[in-house]
Amino acid sequence: MKKIGILGSTGSIGTQTLEIVRKEKDLRVVSLAAGRNVDLMEKQVREFMPVLAAMWSKEAAEDLRVRVKDLPVRVVSGMEGLLEASTVEQMEVLVTGIVGMIGIRPTIAAIEAGKDIALANKETLVTAGHIIMPLSKKCGVNILPVDSEHSAIFQSMHGENRARVSRILLTASGGPFRGKRKEELADMTVEDALKHPNWSMGKKVTIDSASLCNKGLEVMEAKWLFDVKLEQIQVVVHPQSILHSAVEYVDGGIMGQMGVPDMKLPIQYALFYPDRRPMDAGRVDLCKLGRLTFEEPDTENFRGLALAYQAARRGGSLPTVFNAANERAVALFLEKKIRFLQIPELIEASMEAHRVIEEPTVEQILSAEAATYEYIKQKYE
Repeated sequence: MKKIGILGSTGSIGTQTLEIVRKEKDLRVVSLAAGRNVDLMEKQVREFMPVLAAMWSKEAAEDLRVRVKDLPVRVVSGMEGLLEASTVEQMEVLVTGIVGMIGIRPTIAAIEAGKDIALANKETLVTAGHIIMPLSKKCGVNILPVDSEHSAIFQSMHGENRARVSRILLTASGGPFRGKRKEELADMTVEDALKHPNWSMGKKVTIDSASLCNKGLEVMEAKWLFDVKLEQIQVVVHPQSILHSAVEYVDGGIMGQMGVPDMKLPIQYALFYPDRRPMDAGRVDLCKLGRLTFEEPDTENFRGLALAYQAARRGGSLPTVFNAANERAVALFLEKKIRFLQIPELIEASMEAHRVIEEPTVEQILSAEAATYEYIKQKYE
């Protein structure tokens, strides 16, 4: 029986992880953490009976505590609650499905407690990869990627000599606006941006996919996760989302992972690595597909990806600023306070206003995030 914890249990990654738990009887949930969705958390607690449930909101935690007082579950709140949920003694694997830099401290705490990490919170490595990866090696902990692209790369490297990697081919669907020019993008609405052609994801990551900022974050994550240089990571637009990413080796051979666009596949792979379990998901029929197409990303009309490479090359605290500015810009776009093309504008302005800190500590990372939020508030809100 493998015991797991889930940060972000009421979100997209969390609910899909629990779908797998329902099917796989040798998984046991010992901790759950969420933000404010008390109704869904109560249902999850009653179904999966964790020993601990954490809510970010203190008010939500108090509400949940009253609702589940008939159950032997401890309810906690805030950052301290998240840290507790990440370090439950009997837990073996922590699924980090929460969005944003809020995931950094719980991930570090889990690693220090010897828990393997099923990583879906890309911001953790984007902003603190220089801290997380050395710490995971020191503690002998596995970082198992849950993002479909990083899982595909991880699988394509399994059993291979990583020193023989020539480049990583990181695929992108192109999102709902692929092929559109700036003139057309200027009029795109929130509703337009949320219509992803292939994937069912949360709102924030769906908007990131539309702007290509998500791919920029994934480039930075891949750099740390697979210990490669930026020059070794090539983004390739693949509209069908069947090849989830690939790795080219020094002899020219390319290993890739293909499958239907279903997040439960990389989640399940991370939970049972190195084993593979049967799955009820659809299967790829290559004959029906007919062809797979690939193209270069359009960084002229979708500037988020180019800005991400710029932040990654400079390093230090600049990736934190990229991430924080994008996070706030997406929130403003979802609130319909800014236009779609203002997302990269806010990111670029925030990066230009920032004085880079080399090798930032966790405190300096969080401080850079707060300063970026304040800069955007003063300038755009």
